[in-house]
Amino acid sequence: MKKLLVTLSLLFCFGSGSVFAAPSLIPAPPQLSASSYILMDAFTGDILVEHNADEALPPASLTKLMTAYIIEYELARGNLSFDDMVTISEKAWRMGGSRMFIREGTQVSLEDLMRGIIIQSGNDASVAAAEYVAGSESAFTDLMNQHAQLLGMNNSNFVNATGFPAENHYSSAHDLAKLSRATILQFPENYTMYAEKEFTYNNIRQPNRNRLLWRDKTVDGLKTGHTEAAGYCLAASAVRNGTRLITVVMGTKSDAARAAEAQKLLDYGFRYYETRKLYSRGQVVNNATVWGGSQPTVKVGFAEDVLVTMPRQQGDSIPATLDMQQEIIAPIAVGDVLGTIVVGSDGNVLLERPVVALEAVEEGGFFKRLFDKIKLFFMNLF
Repeated sequence: MKKLLVTLSLLFCFGSGSVFAAPSLIPAPPQLSASSYILMDAFTGDILVEHNADEALPPASLTKLMTAYIIEYELARGNLSFDDMVTISEKAWRMGGSRMFIREGTQVSLEDLMRGIIIQSGNDASVAAAEYVAGSESAFTDLMNQHAQLLGMNNSNFVNATGFPAENHYSSAHDLAKLSRATILQFPENYTMYAEKEFTYNNIRQPNRNRLLWRDKTVDGLKTGHTEAAGYCLAASAVRNGTRLITVVMGTKSDAARAAEAQKLLDYGFRYYETRKLYSRGQVVNNATVWGGSQPTVKVGFAEDVLVTMPRQQGDSIPATLDMQQEIIAPIAVGDVLGTIVVGSDGNVLLERPVVALEAVEEGGFFKRLFDKIKLFFMNLF
C-alpha cells in the first residue's frame, strides 16, 4: 500500500472564539442503580458508557421492540400494509398483562395494532400481529431469532412476541441498543410512532409509559418494560444538535427510577460527546493513478457519509492517513475498494473506513495497456 498523509483541517470550525486547543477533560460516567445499562451513539454505533451490557437478562416488554421491528421490516418490503385488517384470535384476546383491549373475532387494522404494541405495550396486540405475520406466535419467534442473528444480537433468544416471563427468553442491554438503532435508522418513516404520548382504542385511552417523553422534549422513543424478574427497563433515544443517542437500562427498582437513570446517561452523553461528519458521501479525497485505463486517474472517496463520535472539546484538526493500493489497474467499477483511510493518531485511532472508486474506468486500448505494463515493470525494478 502507498501511504498518503493528509490533515483534516477546517473540518471542525466552531464559529467564533479562541483557537486555543484545550485538552478534552471528561469525567467518569454516572453509576446507575440498574442491573445493566448502555449508552450508544445511534449514528456511529459507538458505545460511550456500558455496565454489564452483554449480560443476558429477562427483557420484559422491551421484547416488543423486536416484534415491532419485524412488522416494519415486512412493511418496508411491501409484504404488509398498515391498512391490512387482522382478525383477532381467542389466544390474542385472552392475553393478560398490559393490553390494548382488542376483542376476539373483530378485525383491527395493522396500524392500530402497531400503536397498541408501541404505545400501550399490548400483549394482545403483539400476539395478534405475530399470528398475522407468521401464522402463529411460535413461527413468529423463529423470525425474531433470525433477525436477532442478522443484527448481531449475540446474547438474545426469544420464545414469545410479548416478553411474558418464559424459560430461555432473554436479551441484553447491548443487543437491545443494536435493535433500537436498527429501528431508528432503517425505518425512519415509522419511528414517529415511538414518540406518541397516548393512544385510544375501544374508547380506552392509555398513555405511553415512557416518562421521558413528557420530561425531555428531545426524547422521541422507544419502549418500556417491566416484570418481577426483569425489574423496570427502558430503551430511550433522544437527539440534540445533530447527535442522536440511545440508552438502555435494565433492572431498575421502579418506573420513576428507570426514567431517572436513563436521563442521567443521556445528559452525560450529550454534555461531553457529539457526532461529527468527517466526510460526505461522494466526497473526493484523492485522484489515484490508473494503469492500463481509458483515463489516467480515478476519483477516490466514500460510498457513505463518514461519521465519528468525539469528545465535544476535541481539537479542530485531526490527522488522517490514506493508504492506497500501490497498483490500480483497469478495469475499475464504481464502488471498488481502492484503499483505507485511518483517522486519528497512533494509540488513538478514531475510525478506519474503506475508500472506493467513485467512477468507472474502462480498459484502455492495446497500446495504452502495453505501454503501462512496460512502465510498471521498470518502475518495480527500481
